[in-house]
Formats: sequence, C-alpha cells, structure tokens
Amino acid sequence: MLTEIVENTRFMIAEVENLVHMTHRLLVSYNQDQFEEINDKDDYVDNLKTVIENQCFSRLQTMEESRGEKINAIRSLHVNCVNLERIADFCVNIARQMTYLNNYDFISQYDYKAMFDEITAALSRIVPVFLDRDLAGALAICRAEFCLDRIYKTNFDRVMSELQDKREDVRNLITVIFIFRYLERIGDALLNVGEAMIFAITGDRIKIRQVEALEKTLSNSDIRGSFQNIHTQSIWGSRSGCRISRVDTGKEQRDNPQAIFKEGVLRKIKTERDNILQWDRLMPGIAPRVFAYHEKGKKASLLVECLMGCNFEEVILTCDGELLEKALSALEKTLQTIWEKTRTVEDHQTGYMGQLRDRLTATRRIHPDFIRAGSRIDALRIPSTAEIIDTCAGVEEKFPAPFTVFIHGDFNVNNIIYDARRQQVNFIDLHRSRQGDFIQDASVFLVSNFRLPVFESPLRDRLNRVIDRFWRFSADFAGRHDDATFGARMALALARSFYTSTRFELNKDFAREMFLRSHFLLEQVAARAAAGPRDFTFPMEILFY
Repeated sequence: MLTEIVENTRFMIAEVENLVHMTHRLLVSYNQDQFEEINDKDDYVDNLKTVIENQCFSRLQTMEESRGEKINAIRSLHVNCVNLERIADFCVNIARQMTYLNNYDFISQYDYKAMFDEITAALSRIVPVFLDRDLAGALAICRAEFCLDRIYKTNFDRVMSELQDKREDVRNLITVIFIFRYLERIGDALLNVGEAMIFAITGDRIKIRQVEALEKTLSNSDIRGSFQNIHTQSIWGSRSGCRISRVDTGKEQRDNPQAIFKEGVLRKIKTERDNILQWDRLMPGIAPRVFAYHEKGKKASLLVECLMGCNFEEVILTCDGELLEKALSALEKTLQTIWEKTRTVEDHQTGYMGQLRDRLTATRRIHPDFIRAGSRIDALRIPSTAEIIDTCAGVEEKFPAPFTVFIHGDFNVNNIIYDARRQQVNFIDLHRSRQGDFIQDASVFLVSNFRLPVFESPLRDRLNRVIDRFWRFSADFAGRHDDATFGARMALALARSFYTSTRFELNKDFAREMFLRSHFLLEQVAARAAAGPRDFTFPMEILFY
C-alpha cells in the first residue's frame, strides 16, 4: 500500500509541475484554450488528492503501532498531497486573474519568471528527497519559500510605487499584485511540504527556522557528529511557548551526551541561559550544563545537558515508598542549603494578587463562570471576585516578605529532577529564577501536587502526605527565621496558584474545587484584614483533597 501511495504522489507531483509550466506559459502568452485546460487539470489533481488521502487513512488503520517510521512517512505524504492540491488551486487562481487584465502583455514588465523557476526547482526535489531521506534537500525545499517571499516583495514594492503614478493602469496593477500574491502563497505550500519531509526523515515536527537554529547551536557546541545523523524528539507538555526537543547523535559515547534543545523568544531564552549560569555559581551541579547558545533576530536557542533521573511527578506517582522518602529528603536538603545561602534580609513586595489579576483573562477563557459577581443575602453583602482580590492586594502591600532567597520561579513537580543513582536533585526550566519570597516556590510545589488529576485513594493519600510534609518543612523554615506573616502570605500565594491552575484543568468538578479553595483563602485573608496577617491562622485542611 505504501508503494501505491508513493506512486500516486509521484503522479500528482508530475501533474502539478505540468500545471505550473502551463500557468507560466499562460502568463507569457495568454490563450483561452490553455486557460480551460488548466481548469480541467485542476480537477484531475483534486481526484488524485482524494485517492491518496483514502490510501493514507486506510493504510494507517491497518498498521501496527510500532511501525513509527512508516507512519511518519504516510503522514508526510498526506501533508504533501494536501499542499500540492493547494499549489494547483493557486495556479487556477493565477489563470483566472489573467482575465482581468486589459492587456495580457502588461504582466511581462515584471519578473515572474524567477518565481516560476524557484517553484519548479522545489517541486522537482520532492520525490528524490522522500526516497533518499535527504535532509539537506528537504531544507532546500523549505528555503524556496524565503526566496519567493523576497521576489514577491521586490515586485510588490514596484507595483505599489507605480500605483501612485499610473492611474490609468490601476486595474492592471492590482491584478498583477494578486498574481504575485498567489505565486508567493505557493511558497507557503512548499514550506509545508519541506517541513513534512523533515518530519518523515527525523520523526519530529520541527520547523525550518528551528532546524536552522538547532544546526547553528549544535555547531557552537562540543557535541560531535554531522547534523544529518542528529536525532530529535519533541518534549510535549510545556506551556512556555518554546520549542523543546531531546537531541542525541545515536551514538553511545560518554563525550557525546544527549542534550535538550530549546528555541523561542530571545528575552526568555537568554534569561534562562543567564539564570542557569547563576544557579551554577550558587550551587554547582544543580542546573544542567550549557553546551551552546545562539541568537538570531528576535529568537534565540539554547542547548543544555539532558539530566539523568525522573521528574518529581514520576517519583511521587510511580516509585516505591523508600525511593520517595529519599527523593523528598534530598529535595528538602537542597532547598535548605539554597534558602540559607541566599537569604537576604530585606522587605519584599510579593505581588501574588498582581499575578492573579494578570491571569484572570486566560482563566475565564477556559472557565467563564469562575468569576463571582457581587451579591446580597438580606443585609449581608457578598463581594465580587474583583473586589476581594483588591482587598487582599491591599493587605499584601502592607505586609511584605521580611527576607528573600534565590527562587526557582516555576517550582512545579515537572521541573524538579531526582537522580536516584546519585541521590541528587536538579532543577530545570529556570527562566523565572530570581531573588524573591520562598513562599512563591513553596506554594507552586504544593498546588502542583494537589492539581495532579489522580483520584484513586492510595495515590491521593500519597499526594496528601507529600503535601503535608512539604508544608511542615516550609513552615519550619519560616519559624526559624521569625517570619511572622508566613501564614497569610502562603494563603495568598496558594489562592493565586489554585485559581490560575484551573485554566489547565478541563475536569469541571476538579477545577471548581480549586476555584472554591482559592476563594475561601482570599475570603479568610480579607476577613482578617483589619487584625493584620500576623494573627492569621492558616487553614491546613485546604491543602488536601
């Protein structure tokens, strides 16, 4: 079946190449018969697309799950046929635009030939790239889009300039813009084809920009091996907006380790690089080593060590009690060292209510009913969500944290790695690290355990024990350093985390549990605003589900 799909794809490419040549000839010398033939050929391409789609889906239904490479090839072929059909449609659209010209020779003043040359060259590469698994060829197909964009921009600027001077040719000039726009959109389709080829070769959904960033970053590192032999695997589950992949050379060599590649907004990636270096100065070995860093425009990429071990979610949910005990002890010892070493006595405005306000819109998109309007029950007035947040913000402002420590900044269970062999804790995803209130990290860790969607009693009991232990560890640290407002600040931080975590939870009942707990904590702080947070007694039961 795969052979038949490839054969039909080759037929489809041949037909699309023919359509592109016919469209080019139509622009050189308009002919009504050729115009009609282009429309007829488009129907044939549409039929081939339907045949290939049916073959792809039929083959996928009968394939074993383990045949990942062939599945990737079929998915790539399907993406190709969809985009080839789009190219055929763009050819038809170009042909139709010709009918709006007052003078068919008008377009000969502009350089459309260079665009057709680039398109036909890219189309001719598709079959060899697929059959030979040629990564460089796939990248060349992708880069055709950049070239077409450049030629389009040159012609677009010229036409826009001429629109100001040649008022009698406005109809023709606008038509020319549309024709070049469709040629430019063929480049977008070719980019999709090239990236589908990259997926078939590497098994990873990665864009040309990210491939180039990875290639450049690898060239700046000490990792050996040609880029053609590098394997990448996307890491799912990140909500950071960055591209994250595991990278290895397929070689079992100590001097050629696996690495993690991150690509994203310059500010975020650069900050993470700087924070990793800061962590390494504070506590060598706790953060992954930086292998390479690269900037280009508004983007940056980072290659760091792939740490051995399991993240804390895996430890808590899957490991035996003895290993969990060792992991928690290692975590507490590590935090104790960091917090003591970096503790600076200074008033610090925590800003938990500001963080909550910033995320309210995102939360309402998922749960629009998770915001309370003000109401009355007889003489009793119940404040709205906005009002109660404002009240708590006033309390928070009056009672800053009495000291700061160097915090992780996003201290959820997925960002803590435990290596059982070395009995060592490591931190990852460090772009939010800074000097701040230790309760920021403590509250995020507590809620990241609570919000795990696990409801079987034995596992839930284990989560509750972890939460209880970490709470007591945090409270003990506060007590030893005369942190009199610990309970109130923790209530506000937990309220923030409970509330904003609902935007990641589609189980309505469980999300509502977190929403209600957040409101309860906010109400408890607001009700004691006059007395002050020093007299606040934290309701421990709110932490357990």
